[in-house]
Amino acid sequence: MPNNRTPVAKAQITGTAAKNPQRHEGRKEPAGRSLGDASQFLNQHGCEAWEGFKRELPWLMESDRSIVEVCAHVRGQLLAGEEVGVTKLSMYQSTLSKLGATPADRTRIAMSDDDADDDEFFKN
Repeated sequence: MPNNRTPVAKAQITGTAAKNPQRHEGRKEPAGRSLGDASQFLNQHGCEAWEGFKRELPWLMESDRSIVEVCAHVRGQLLAGEEVGVTKLSMYQSTLSKLGATPADRTRIAMSDDDADDDEFFKN
C-alpha cells in the first residue's frame, strides 16, 4: 500500500520539498484554516499542550482539530502529573503517529522519498 502524501507545509518544514522539488512542484495546499486557539473545554494543562502542538507541528490545520484535542487532553493530563494508564498512552502514541509527530513517521517519510524516485511511471 502506498504511503500517504505529505502535506506541502510539512514537506517544506521537514526539508523533503527541497530534497525532491519535482515531487512537490505544482502541488496545491488544500483550502483550510490554521489550527487556531485551544478548545474551551481543555484545562490549563491541556491548553499548554495545545500550544506545544501548534509550535511542534506547524502543518496542522482546522481539519486536524478533533485529533489534536484528544492529544492535548492526554498530554495535559501527563503535564499535570495525573495517571493516564497504558490504554490512553497507546491511543496517544497512535494519534501522534497519525499527525506525523513521531520519529518513526519522519523516518518513513524520508525513506519513501528515496524509494519513490526509482519508479518511472509515478513521478507526481
